[in-house]
Amino acid sequence: MDKNWNHYKATGYYDELITPKGTPRQVARPAVKLLKELTAEDLAARRTAAEVAIREMGISFTVYSEAGNIDRAWPFDLIPRVITAKEWAKVRLGLEQRSRALNMFINDVYNKQKIFADGVVPAETVLESSNFKEQCMGASPRFGVWANICGSDLVRDVDGHFYVLEDNLRVPSGVSYMVENREITKRVLPEIFENYSILPVDDYPSRLYGMLAALSPRERKRPVVVVLTPGIYNSAYFEHAFLAQGMGAELVEGADLFVDNDNCVYMRTVDGPVRVDVIYRRIDEDFMDPEAFREDSTLGVPGLMRSWLAGNVGIANAPGSGVADDKVVYAFVPDMIRYYLNEKPLIRSVPTYLCMREKDREYVLNNLEKLVVKPANESGGYGIMVGPHADKATHRKFARLIEKDPRNYIAQPTLALSTAPTYIGDEIKPRHLDLRPFILQSRETWVTPGGLTRVAMVEGSLVVNSSQGGGSKDTWIVDGRL
Repeated sequence: MDKNWNHYKATGYYDELITPKGTPRQVARPAVKLLKELTAEDLAARRTAAEVAIREMGISFTVYSEAGNIDRAWPFDLIPRVITAKEWAKVRLGLEQRSRALNMFINDVYNKQKIFADGVVPAETVLESSNFKEQCMGASPRFGVWANICGSDLVRDVDGHFYVLEDNLRVPSGVSYMVENREITKRVLPEIFENYSILPVDDYPSRLYGMLAALSPRERKRPVVVVLTPGIYNSAYFEHAFLAQGMGAELVEGADLFVDNDNCVYMRTVDGPVRVDVIYRRIDEDFMDPEAFREDSTLGVPGLMRSWLAGNVGIANAPGSGVADDKVVYAFVPDMIRYYLNEKPLIRSVPTYLCMREKDREYVLNNLEKLVVKPANESGGYGIMVGPHADKATHRKFARLIEKDPRNYIAQPTLALSTAPTYIGDEIKPRHLDLRPFILQSRETWVTPGGLTRVAMVEGSLVVNSSQGGGSKDTWIVDGRL
């Protein structure tokens, strides 16, 4: 495969493993050296072994389409992404800072609303959002933390610096694939680990359980924690089952739980009702309690909000957390960090144009061919227009959408996302990628060492979501002194 590597070029982008001169970055040298030594047949055999392992382990995700829901094997690239521990330490501190500020913002929104009174964030931007939940006013979750699990999407621009592209604070997903990517890489490329000291990720389920257990309203040695799933047809059901098993927690659906007259939540079991202390919610808040939110929901638990507001059950993420999971609110996060923490942001945000502002809207409409336009509350890569890759008809369509509902759209410069060597067909090609680390916060804050690297498998594409044809690869945080 050496000829493949010799012809490898990622011109115009920061490449994670290879320098502009075509040599491996210092931290990647042992890995690239071993991969170069593999013959084409060896590498193809390793990929086949990875595909077999994925099938055996049942690692899948669901794609929703007009043809119905399709279960697909997890798309995996076996060339790892390598980042030094020194560089990651700076990113980790930035993510911890960001998570603290976002949680202080959510707590403020549902209580004193000082940030509005002080003119840092326009009140109408938040209070008129569909993510603002009036039912949560006056609530005070344990430790003042609402978004206990945050998945922040990071990208690296051509300058090599990490930027936060967005914060996922409602029901962030993907962490199980981070853990499984490591397991698959160990199976199919065991020798590549010999020259590295890589920070582990397989302790995530125990870290998650510890964070959740701290939310228990009862002092117990082992609180009763459950994972609330919408069911087997949800796209992330594999992850729900994976995390429940890893924590030793029960995987439940709404019908398995009920709220009694004492405003406590109970789980139905063959031995009778068992009181639940903490719920890891993997169901959208609009469907979690038909008493408080959507009356037509058959997925939730009637009375769940009553129990939570009474302090009888911990819920992660807390209902109402989505108020900060909005691409318009994202633009104000650096201001939140300065306001609540009196600190300078340690990790950069991407410059963001808010279409609800007349001046910003005018600029966006005049420069659609240069910008990425996103709806405020979509996820999974849906509803996005990448201006340089879109045709004139799409530009006109988005201009109409923006003019019709300016609050619902933001725009950002088209970043030159970093690339990494990716095994496509029988060749090594550069492909764009991002990174989703996960931040756990209750009594303490902890950030995963690395996270889920998602790869745009299509040449030139900037859309990395698995629902849009993206793949993933193992992410290593290693000691750079090799």
